[in-house]
Amino acid sequence: MNEIKRGTVEMTAAMLISGTIGWFVLMSGQAVTGVVFWRCFFGALTLLVICGAMGLLRPGILNLKTFSIAVGGGIAIVLNWLLLFAAYSHASISIATTVYNTQPFMLLGLGALFLGERITFTKLFWLGLAFAGMVVIVEGKPVEAAGSGSYAIGILLSLGAAFFYALAAIAAKWLKGTPPHLIALIQVSTGILMLAPFTNFSAAPQDIGGWSILVTMGIVHTGLMYVLLYGAIQKLPTHLTGALSFVYPIAAIIVDRFAFGHVLGPAQILGAVIILAAAAGMNLGWTLPLPWNRNQHLSKGAAE
Repeated sequence: MNEIKRGTVEMTAAMLISGTIGWFVLMSGQAVTGVVFWRCFFGALTLLVICGAMGLLRPGILNLKTFSIAVGGGIAIVLNWLLLFAAYSHASISIATTVYNTQPFMLLGLGALFLGERITFTKLFWLGLAFAGMVVIVEGKPVEAAGSGSYAIGILLSLGAAFFYALAAIAAKWLKGTPPHLIALIQVSTGILMLAPFTNFSAAPQDIGGWSILVTMGIVHTGLMYVLLYGAIQKLPTHLTGALSFVYPIAAIIVDRFAFGHVLGPAQILGAVIILAAAAGMNLGWTLPLPWNRNQHLSKGAAE
């Protein structure tokens, strides 16, 4: 199997695993803080073994600045998990995951603010399209949610999760060259320290089934998923990584449909398609047929 095919398999597997996490969160029966704590706990044990096997636990790999940025990214990623998992019970896994995919646009704004990255007209177009999709989803709330604020809360929680994911991504950009599995270990270890005071240990599962769900989230959805994801990113071109990332929301929508019977209404489907199309445009670098874009392509062709 060549490198591209192997990376494609790894990325697809990572996104399929991510798409099932909502089912595990809801079936665990735990409070959100408890779910994230145990995910971090079992994820840390898994990543500790992986980092040890890779020789990443020796001294000298991290300096104080790098470690501090990794901890800051860990705080952001844990807040991201808390908000996203909380959104599932308000707006359904499908809607929460779709709205969560506005994260590229959060990253766009933060990149301009902290990294001095340029915002082009094309990027603003995709941002505006994603916002339009968001409005359609908000207006397309199901009949049973009419009059209640729960649906809107779910959308706001998902947007908050996307924002903190973007902050974690900015931290990852600053950590370029640092072993990603070690970053992940620091992040989940940070989560353990953050959430231990807020976790009700007396509410921990009392049977093997309950523990198996939490252990699976730590080992499979955290440890294994990180290994697959980072392995794929190292092998695949950026455009293919971006394209395969859309397996995640599609898988989540399918799981939500068959596991919980949640069916999206016409307006919600339209809004989801708009948001995912806008995110695809951003991730894959689609350009608009504007005069200056056409002139750029003509100039490039003439130069060649």
